[in-house]
Amino acid sequence: MKLSKEWIGKQSNKVKNRVDRLLVKRFAESIGDLHPFYVDEEFGENARYGRNIAPPTFPRTLDYGVIEGVELPKKGLIHGEETYIYNRPLLVDEVVYCYAKIEDYYEKVGKSGGKMGFVIIKRFGEDEKGDLIFTEIQNVIITEAVRKEMKV
Repeated sequence: MKLSKEWIGKQSNKVKNRVDRLLVKRFAESIGDLHPFYVDEEFGENARYGRNIAPPTFPRTLDYGVIEGVELPKKGLIHGEETYIYNRPLLVDEVVYCYAKIEDYYEKVGKSGGKMGFVIIKRFGEDEKGDLIFTEIQNVIITEAVRKEMKV
């Protein structure tokens, strides 16, 4: 496997997802936030958008497809940082088209003198009209130990 700046700009094809009510409820339970915005149908019907919304970090559960030519290790990565930018809330029961893009790749020398890799991934969710709902920016760190195991 090769870690490379050649990854920058590569993106996956759009994948159709549905924001399933039961999955939103389970996600809300798992994060310990059962706010009526997420789980109470009657509350959602009377709210601003006429239905429930998903918690802000719910897009983490969606399918963004595969970025051809980019293979990150399956284990040993560090989740560095994650930011969500919303144009509007993600609505329960809506269809969302998601894709991912490699925004940047760079390396730094770690404390023990070995290199660490940093991959910046942007993930996008669009509605059926193609309007952007959210952008997720994720920083993934490939540690010295993982790089050694990968022989890079």
